[in-house]
Amino acid sequence: MIRVLQIIGIVCGGGVEAVIMNYYRHIDRSRVQFDFVVDGYEKSLLDDEIASLGGHVYHIEPYKKNIFRYMHQIYHIVREGHYDIVHSNMNTLSLFSLFPAYLAGARQRILHNHSMAVRSEGLRTVLKEILRPLAPIFANRYAACSRIAGEWMYGKRRMDSGEVTLIKNAIDLAEYAYSPEQRLSYRKEFAIPEDAFVVGHVGRFMFQKNHAFLLDIFREVHKRRPDAILLLVGDGELRPAMEEKARDYGLKESVWFLGLRQDVKALYNCMDVFLLPSWYEGLPVVAVEAQANGLPCFFSDRVTPESRLSSSAAFLSLDDSPQEWAEHILVASEKRNPNALQDLQNAGFDIEKQAALLTEWYQYLCAHNSAFS
Repeated sequence: MIRVLQIIGIVCGGGVEAVIMNYYRHIDRSRVQFDFVVDGYEKSLLDDEIASLGGHVYHIEPYKKNIFRYMHQIYHIVREGHYDIVHSNMNTLSLFSLFPAYLAGARQRILHNHSMAVRSEGLRTVLKEILRPLAPIFANRYAACSRIAGEWMYGKRRMDSGEVTLIKNAIDLAEYAYSPEQRLSYRKEFAIPEDAFVVGHVGRFMFQKNHAFLLDIFREVHKRRPDAILLLVGDGELRPAMEEKARDYGLKESVWFLGLRQDVKALYNCMDVFLLPSWYEGLPVVAVEAQANGLPCFFSDRVTPESRLSSSAAFLSLDDSPQEWAEHILVASEKRNPNALQDLQNAGFDIEKQAALLTEWYQYLCAHNSAFS
């Protein structure tokens, strides 16, 4: 059996951990087994499930608190665990996990980029730009969730050469299929009238997701549809500021902050439209999930075009006003895409097939250890 050490950082209900867990649930665990490195010493939402699937979770010092202790702990985990493959999902921060993995003798060191950057993110952007050319140094295998994410991290030449493996943010399509029964059940549970217009968003409360603009858009939607409700799933450092903004807009009763939830796939059924006005994305797994549910989806023009996997998705400019966004949203059909699952199947986002491909890739790497060490 091949043991792969997956480094995922903090567990906060984000897309990266969702992608890796989707693969873990569907990969052939008699051939490949995952263990995980997680920031922080408290038990995470994933620990019990990982244990039930045969994996182990290493809780270590968060890199933000002590980067040297973080690297020291990863070194010992890799060295003592004799891992076949170290797969870092920390984007540019992978430098700080792959360097100790290299020193510990890991033969296969995968840098997997899931994201990008924009200038307006301040110090975070500066740090990314400094680390970007350094991140691949101690990797000997390269992966990305989309071509645009790959070009941002590795450059067009390396992408065109075939050196970068695209690992799609695939999902279990059947689990995200629209369910009228779940729609009725959840709307009843949340006391949402069947004729209410429900706007949905799933994402961590951070700059990247652009919640401030999302609330601006919803305020305009609410002016035109007073019965509208905004469901915000997720948590993060900017949540208190967004809660205050919703109160200032007089939308406290109409904007629901649902926090971290484990029933997101069911919650999509409650929604009539899905919004993702992000400043940047690699290829967001929530975009895949929402389209699998057949929801009309509106993404910002900063989200990679590769995110459009079905006819239900459209892109709007962040230069457009909230009023313009609201008009597009309200004009859109509230009927779901009846061909959603077939569209995503054709686009190659079925987790069963993609997990089989990932298994083959891991096995190939281990069979050719000497060539890539």
